[in-house]
Amino acid sequence: MITIRKSEDRGHANHGWLEARHTFSFADYLDPAHMGFRTLRVINEDRVAPGKGFGTHGHRDMEIVTVVLEGAVEHRDSMGNRGRIRPGEVQRMSAGTGVMHSETNGSSSVPLHLLQIWIVPERAGIEPGYEQAEFPHDARRNELVLVASRDGREGSVTIHQDAELRVARLDAGKRVEQALRPGRHAWVQVASGRVRLSAGGDGPAHELAAGDGAALSGERGLALEALEDAEVLLFDLA
Repeated sequence: MITIRKSEDRGHANHGWLEARHTFSFADYLDPAHMGFRTLRVINEDRVAPGKGFGTHGHRDMEIVTVVLEGAVEHRDSMGNRGRIRPGEVQRMSAGTGVMHSETNGSSSVPLHLLQIWIVPERAGIEPGYEQAEFPHDARRNELVLVASRDGREGSVTIHQDAELRVARLDAGKRVEQALRPGRHAWVQVASGRVRLSAGGDGPAHELAAGDGAALSGERGLALEALEDAEVLLFDLA
């Protein structure tokens, strides 16, 4: 079964310096029908004005993954980590027993466009941690590249949950496929461009555009075909 979540149906908040789209309930946006999918709790698409950002604030018991689409995030946290996350890089912060951090757009002229993802950890009280990894855009185009996983294989960042995140940067006309093990579920999120999603067999295909998402359950696999240059996130979830 495939269930589509259209971009225009997401929650929306405009704070002037920040324009945010919420795939699932977050902050002042509450929709009991969209509280998350499996252990995937948050997908926020944020656009942050130059020189602005999120001041120091706290989190607990959440795996937070940041994917930058345009611009760069300046990160600081109470663990002593400081870094800049750019397109082609992925950041993971395990909030665990508690961490304070800030995320800002360090540029005075370039807007920041990012996806922030929250995944519920396998247990509460994990020791806070930070990790950052690079996956260059041009190194592995037209592949589903593993960027986050439970065991950190293939250079992916490590998350404390039975979940995997893959990113595909597809040229128009290219196609990728991913098998799903029995009992697994998937969430597809289109970051840019347009793709055609199908689950194989004789089932219908669905056209997805930037901001659209799709939940898959009870399927043995999926295929993504780029109708134009596209970037897509694929979550494999228990």
